[in-house]
Amino acid sequence: MTKRVLVTGASSGIGLAQARLFLEKGYAVYGIDLAEKPALSGSFEFLQLDLTGDLSAVFDWLPRVDILCNTAGILDDYLPLLDMPEDRFEQVFQTNFLATVKLTRHYLADMVSRQSGIIINMCSIASFLAGGGGAAYTASKHALAGFTRQLALDYASSGIQVFGIAPGAVETNMTKADFEPGGLADWVASETPIKRWTQPEEIAELTLFLASGKASSMQGEIVKIDGGWSLK
Repeated sequence: MTKRVLVTGASSGIGLAQARLFLEKGYAVYGIDLAEKPALSGSFEFLQLDLTGDLSAVFDWLPRVDILCNTAGILDDYLPLLDMPEDRFEQVFQTNFLATVKLTRHYLADMVSRQSGIIINMCSIASFLAGGGGAAYTASKHALAGFTRQLALDYASSGIQVFGIAPGAVETNMTKADFEPGGLADWVASETPIKRWTQPEEIAELTLFLASGKASSMQGEIVKIDGGWSLK
């Protein structure tokens, strides 16, 4: 049977690249985003929705999945705690962490009953290091890394595989401000050992491998794909 994949943040950036590659490989892909439906061909269904709100519409629309890609996330402009309004801090946590927990809780129950399922969370080098974002982003991605590891430990014996992907600097709409005049794009590239930004398609290829079942002995790994940034 064709495997069902849910990708959050599917309208742009990494999520769009993931959705496109899964479609090319014959998966049935379901995308969610606050933005409009992307132009993708193949077995693609889309729901425009704010993941920080009520998710009951998601579960009515898609009761079960085989592969859950929790990709949606937002940045925080590298703001330290005292410069960030409390509601903005909470919004980052709602999007980057709590939405993932809620989606996972729902789909995990069915995966456990079937003794099969793969969950891939979009972590970050900010899951390991300070400086990859501001106080909210770094804290939310650290929380996501801990959630990923504990989930993997708790449900490995139930046939569930759980992974994290930890990108460094990826060229997406979310980071487009860095490429404007006076932005950080050139500096980031110069400070990255491979001397360039990672492309969303590279993250998608890693996602596809983790979702393929070929990594059957891997569990709970958070795989860095950061051009060597975290080696320094």
